Amino acid sequence: MSGMFTERDTDEAGSGGAEGEPVQEGTAPPRAPGRRRSRTVLVAAAVVAVTAVAAVGALGLGGDGDEGSTAPPRAGSTVAVTRTTLVERTKVDGELGYGTEIPLPAKASGTVTWLPDAGTVAERGDTLLRVDDRPVVLLYGALPMYRELGMTAGTDGGTGTGADGGTDGSTGTGADGGTDGGTGTGRGTGKGTGPTPAPPTSTLPQPPPQPQPRPQRGMDVLQFESNLAALGYTGFTVDERFTSGTERAVKRWQKSLGLPETGRVGLGDVVYASGRIRLGQASVRLGAAAGENVLGYTGTTRKVVVNASTQEASWAVRGAEVTIGLPDGTPVKGEVASVGRQASAPEGGGGDGAPPTVPVTITVPDQHSLGRLERGPVSVEYVGRKREQVLAVPVAALVALAEGGHGLETEDGRFVTARTGLFADGMVEVSGPALRAGLRVRIPQ
Repeated sequence: MSGMFTERDTDEAGSGGAEGEPVQEGTAPPRAPGRRRSRTVLVAAAVVAVTAVAAVGALGLGGDGDEGSTAPPRAGSTVAVTRTTLVERTKVDGELGYGTEIPLPAKASGTVTWLPDAGTVAERGDTLLRVDDRPVVLLYGALPMYRELGMTAGTDGGTGTGADGGTDGSTGTGADGGTDGGTGTGRGTGKGTGPTPAPPTSTLPQPPPQPQPRPQRGMDVLQFESNLAALGYTGFTVDERFTSGTERAVKRWQKSLGLPETGRVGLGDVVYASGRIRLGQASVRLGAAAGENVLGYTGTTRKVVVNASTQEASWAVRGAEVTIGLPDGTPVKGEVASVGRQASAPEGGGGDGAPPTVPVTITVPDQHSLGRLERGPVSVEYVGRKREQVLAVPVAALVALAEGGHGLETEDGRFVTARTGLFADGMVEVSGPALRAGLRVRIPQ
């Protein structure tokens, strides 16, 4: 190198330098500025070319991805291709509560004189409200109260009360006959020829026959007697007949309620429900007229209602299991109980093209798992698609290939093609001729 520099500098000196000073042996003269820039550009171009080749190899260019590349493996963690079951889960918003309130079917007429607090739980025999200071009592049953119950008045058609035939006095028969054969009344066997006197008749008017009480019959009687017996009032047979025994039990029940002991049950005295109920907010104040919209009620079981899109409601099948996420993040198991049959516009209107929704009711078998929470927004997670026993890798292991599609980088730096399937829980289903369970692939950094 120093010889080359010396020769170049000697030539420059021979051509007549500005100063004409001799060049010292072994000392390199200063280089021309133009040549330094040219050499720097060439070195930079070579570095760019090497980087581009490495990048092309990483993207699978210049060869079959399945054959692998000769690029050295890059740093990064590796994971194994696993065979597993992937489940696609979707979350939707729901509302926890007791369901929609329905009006209490109270038929009592008069002035409301007492109302319960909202949220009160009532069971069989409890007073729901008071009308004209008379209690309206809750009983259990599916048949509504539609008539007054009690013994009915009327005659028993099976037994007649009229008189049957008189005596025939045309021919008298003596017990022993007389001696003259005329109008003998002795005890003989002779026949008299005289007329027989008519029986005496009363001149006073006879009172009409009094109607006798008869048992009332019907399925509503059976329903009421079942409740009366469940409340501890006995002395009658629980059947479809309201008898005098039932009447006596009703009087004892009325006495316990502070009512007149009439033995009859008025149309507005009771309200039937399927079981325990939770009373809502009253729609009237004390002193208002009673009616069927005085008070609303719901069941006592907390449930979740989801307004599911009609386009994505295939998961809403009765009996389907879901996971409810409470506001504090606690997961609770739920089950689809019913799916509405009538679709409605989504909340806020459907101006943005949102599809209609249907209400989906979800029950919670373990009510204790809800804690003290009674109402509030929750999330509902349901299972969509499921792929069992498929090859899967973390989504982060996928790399985009230059020729299109996705691939995986093996531990030794090769790139293999991977067809993707279901994405779920951060994993992705993969398939391809070069993939097998246990193959380790790299997660790009």
